Amino acid sequence: MQCPHADAGECRSCPLMGVPYSLQLQNKQAGVRALLDPVAGTHTPDGTDLWLEPIPSQESAFRNKAKMVVTGSAEHPRLGILDPRQHPKHHDGTGVDLQDCGLYEPALGAAFPPIAETITTAGLIPYDVGRRTGELKHVILTLSPEERLMIRFVLRSTDQLPALRAAVPGLLEALPNSQVVTANILPEHRAVLEGEEEIHLAGAETLTMRVNGIPLNQRPQGFFQTNTAMASALYAQASAWLDQTLTRSVWDLYCGVGGFGFQLAEVRHGSGPLPPGTQRSVQGLETAPDAVAAAQVTARQLGAQDRVRFAVGDATAVQAPEEVPDAVVVNPPRRGIGPELADWLEGSGVPRVLYSSCNAATLARDLERLRSYHPVRAQLLDMFPQTDHYEVLMLLERSRHH
Repeated sequence: MQCPHADAGECRSCPLMGVPYSLQLQNKQAGVRALLDPVAGTHTPDGTDLWLEPIPSQESAFRNKAKMVVTGSAEHPRLGILDPRQHPKHHDGTGVDLQDCGLYEPALGAAFPPIAETITTAGLIPYDVGRRTGELKHVILTLSPEERLMIRFVLRSTDQLPALRAAVPGLLEALPNSQVVTANILPEHRAVLEGEEEIHLAGAETLTMRVNGIPLNQRPQGFFQTNTAMASALYAQASAWLDQTLTRSVWDLYCGVGGFGFQLAEVRHGSGPLPPGTQRSVQGLETAPDAVAAAQVTARQLGAQDRVRFAVGDATAVQAPEEVPDAVVVNPPRRGIGPELADWLEGSGVPRVLYSSCNAATLARDLERLRSYHPVRAQLLDMFPQTDHYEVLMLLERSRHH
């Protein structure tokens, strides 16, 4: 993949642009193993290779989410990024238009022109970061696998909200695949994407992200993997590995909207000790109330709310229950699970842990504290081509002598 914006130095989001994709994948695998092999080893206890082949992504057109800074004018808005060639402290607000970025799924890219037209129709004045004037800061779009859209306008205040409301019917006519339209209010001059207040403008309350047949519900401020195909592969691989065990109960920590939890709520493969269709009990824990509420909606839709439950809570402060589950799934942020949760798992007696990591350095650090466990499967999934980022899935089992 090649990009004129990268060639011109006006976008630096893809540092590996121009590197052959096979080499990108090879280098990521080598880098991850350099961090993890000294801790995890290279083979399972039965002598087989620990690492499976990496799962590649599409090189382009894989992103389901766009976070666009709005610059220019209401008459001629630019959707993209601030010009990175300027010093942040002395930025004059000039933006680079990235509506033609090759990373976005085609249906996502097709939404940009109607959104720009809506900005003009409503007369929304782009926020000038240098002068701290204007109203419209960002437009954030998410595309579902069925090519339905969530569209969010991030405003400095509610001053231009009436004008935006008046323009929404035209937006829905131009983009009939819009499922959710909201305004987010971000009053502060800060380098963040969104504020706390979300105002519903049209459509449903959630965007349905159907992954491996499961209707995950995405709320405006919730997290979802930006590469749907790789998210599907990640959840499916976790399911395949766990189905080779006698797991009947699962805790899904850092559960988000329940991507892992719902995938693991029943046995899906026939080669393991439990027959396909065997139901599991799942308990999810997540700090974000919106994500938990969205997961609860999916549980009701599937009629599984009696055995697949979600609660708001801090995964790093898990309290010891009377009975531990057969497996714990952890999908932490880049900082990893940390010493408190790692030490709890180490002393818990939980038979197995599925660890999904976006940072092999913190995964290696956490593995140092999980000495009662040995890795039995590991795989890299390339969530983010053209960058150094990735996801690693590892299955750990408690050693028999512990």
